[in-house]
Amino acid sequence: MAQNLKKMSEPVSREQRLENYQPLSGMVVPRFAGISTFMRLPYLAPTQAPGEIDIAILGIPFDGATTNRPGTRLGPRQVREASSLMRLVNYGTLVAPYELCACADVGDVPVNPIDVQDTLRRIEAEVSYLHQGGVTPLSIGGDHIISYPILRALAAKSGPVGMIHVDAHSDTGDTYFGGQKLTHGTPFRRAIEDGVLDPRRMVQIGIRGHMYAADEREWALDQGIRIIDMEEVVEKGIPYAIAEARRIVGTDPTYFTFDIDSIDPAFAPGTGTPEIGGFTSREALQLVRGFRHLNLIGADMVEVSPPLDQSGGTALVGASIAFELLCLLAEARAERAAKETRLNVV
Repeated sequence: MAQNLKKMSEPVSREQRLENYQPLSGMVVPRFAGISTFMRLPYLAPTQAPGEIDIAILGIPFDGATTNRPGTRLGPRQVREASSLMRLVNYGTLVAPYELCACADVGDVPVNPIDVQDTLRRIEAEVSYLHQGGVTPLSIGGDHIISYPILRALAAKSGPVGMIHVDAHSDTGDTYFGGQKLTHGTPFRRAIEDGVLDPRRMVQIGIRGHMYAADEREWALDQGIRIIDMEEVVEKGIPYAIAEARRIVGTDPTYFTFDIDSIDPAFAPGTGTPEIGGFTSREALQLVRGFRHLNLIGADMVEVSPPLDQSGGTALVGASIAFELLCLLAEARAERAAKETRLNVV
């Protein structure tokens, strides 16, 4: 017994951690079999994550702040299922995330489906625990309010962060339904008001559709947010949007949030507030892959609503984008680690 305890307490090498946290091979257990986890990764309780893994993929099954069609509370479960189709190496970039970082599925945040404020506290507490412990969060929603407590948790350690925001909607509204300030259309106004999101290092890409009032856009512009709406993307191209966004966020800590409704409903109909005229799924891949080598400290993919697309196609798009985000985060962590090593040597 004592010998076993000694073995358990011995530090585990990086190589061993990487070996311990590999996806279940589709050549050993078919991808249609086994227990569903994000990317077929091992499950790890969030309390065990600090010091054990580098990137935690967590589900946030909450849509209590949705103002249109609901169902995104079921998103994490179906994205888990769809993510069984992801393999080990990114074909477009050749990034192999599991060779760079130890990754695991840490389950779902225990949300309160009938209390928005309580849910936000729970999200912030869990993400804060992970981030303070040196673990990078990749969150799968859920509606877009989940980004707000995540930004609060990250900024508590890293200071105000920059953000790449891919979406059809700005989500910088003020109030809904008689003064309600916490909805999926208001997270980034709240984050800016709290001082956890730096609007001068925030860029929104793909904004389109309709607004309740012009103030929503005017307020964002007044704060210094750079809006690259869909018309500008179409006119100037995705490479331009990537270059402009990279210029805005710079080299300081940055968060990446991807709303599935940024993609045209022809490719991703399963979302609560679809807007025509969006990205194709191929264009979305091109866009996300353009943000390699940034100082990314977290990301989320939100607003997949399975009941609105029973084919599962939207969840597959969401899982694919989540894998792309995972590749970005893994590469960013590896580059930060290499930089720290060089500084220590000097």
